[in-house]
Amino acid sequence: MLNKIRVRFAPSPTGYLHIGSLRTVLFGYLMAKTMKGTLILRIEDTDQKREVKGAVERLINILDWLGIKFDEGPGVIRAATNGAHTNLNMDVGEYGPYIQSQRLEIYKKYQNLLLEKEGAYYCFCSEERLEKMRQQLLKKKLPSKYDRTCRTLTSEQVQKRLSRGEKYVIRQKMPLTGKTVVRDVLRGEIIFQNSDLEDHILIKSNGIPTYQFAVVVDDYLMKISHVLRGEEWIPSFPKNILLYGSFGWHPPEFIHLPLTLNKTGGKLSKRQDDVAVEDYKANGYLAEALLNFSVLLGWHPKDEQEILSLTDMIKKFEYHNLGSSPAVFNSEKLDYFNGWYIRHKSLDELTVLCLPFLVKAKIIEKFSIFNFQFSNSSKLKNKITGEEVTLDYIKKIVALEQERLKKLSEIGELTRFFFETEPVYEPELLVWKKMTLKQIKENLNLVYELLKKIPEEDWTDDSIEEGVINYLQAKQYKLGEYLWPMRVALTGREGSPGPFEVAEVLGKEKSLKRIKEAIEKL
Repeated sequence: MLNKIRVRFAPSPTGYLHIGSLRTVLFGYLMAKTMKGTLILRIEDTDQKREVKGAVERLINILDWLGIKFDEGPGVIRAATNGAHTNLNMDVGEYGPYIQSQRLEIYKKYQNLLLEKEGAYYCFCSEERLEKMRQQLLKKKLPSKYDRTCRTLTSEQVQKRLSRGEKYVIRQKMPLTGKTVVRDVLRGEIIFQNSDLEDHILIKSNGIPTYQFAVVVDDYLMKISHVLRGEEWIPSFPKNILLYGSFGWHPPEFIHLPLTLNKTGGKLSKRQDDVAVEDYKANGYLAEALLNFSVLLGWHPKDEQEILSLTDMIKKFEYHNLGSSPAVFNSEKLDYFNGWYIRHKSLDELTVLCLPFLVKAKIIEKFSIFNFQFSNSSKLKNKITGEEVTLDYIKKIVALEQERLKKLSEIGELTRFFFETEPVYEPELLVWKKMTLKQIKENLNLVYELLKKIPEEDWTDDSIEEGVINYLQAKQYKLGEYLWPMRVALTGREGSPGPFEVAEVLGKEKSLKRIKEAIEKL
């Protein structure tokens, strides 16, 4: 047993970071942190056909945004380079290269060693023969497994065919009888009948190793102590353990994490669900919320605390308490966490986070965040009106919506009326319950006159509320009959912050103008 805890995250560069993979890397990170171990990033890119250009850089960027830092790996992410550009050819750590396509000579060495130990064999079967065999097995309703034709070739026959330059793959030589017992940390012993196992391919005809070969060699050479991966890899488990045995190596401990299901009980899929962490970021989810939500998909602290910072997780995490039952991805719960973290942001930080989403909503013009001076008097261009607005004005708007925001992406739709010359709405929206348009008009006229009397220097939500409410209550008027049309006149919305708060942010002149326009609509 290895004394040093070494955990790896080994994604393939086939796109974006899957939300399920976030949980895997997070649990690995917490294991390394809580047990004073090492977290390694390794890129498994042996399947060149599926590789997406730029995927590794995107992966590194999103992990950095999440705050998950690696101790070893390619370029090792910004923690080691102080924010410098990531150079994927610059390894950090003594067990590199950490990109599989750069380790082909290493695999060649261990491929030959495995052949010497008779744990594998050359297979010269053509694609045509294999396809014909598969079709015959399908007709007989038998499992589509390789029939081991080349397993019985003598060394002389193999050398003769190699000397002729025949195309080949290398297959793992599996035991034909008995059973293979493997052990998973969460599930205990799992038994496989050897007669069900296939002599699968370890090295492809182009000399590139398959995942099953490369992962075992890499985990052994990088001294990985614990392998965390999804339970969909359990059918491959005996292949891995037997390969360790063929080399004479001691395997790491395996933790197969349960599936994450959607609300209907199916597996999360691109067709039905948002599955990329990058999509959640683009939709206005915070890194803290995604981490907090993900850690509870299969693990809970003993004290049942649910709001957990990364620091809290490190203090409380114990990998032996991971569950083996499927976790359900509940988007409402994710929204709850995101809303909680938004509400607990400082106003300055939240405003900075909201600015890109106001740009995306075409409310303010795009600007260089690196050149922008973050002071209250700093100005940004209102794309709707062409006027300039101060950062202080935007901060006041964000402050009003902070309690209601669930996602940063909502900020544009919720606050657009603050940036418009006048809100757009139908006059009928001004009507409270069964009141007539004439009554609404009279009530708005009264509100207009009350607001007009409030001095500019006293234009705060408290003073506005006092000036309006005191009068209405003294006259025993029904508040809703005045405040509803006032709020709609200011916002043009059915749902919005209170009318007094909105009026303070808009200012006296703009507030009176909007109420006057509402009266004219009627």
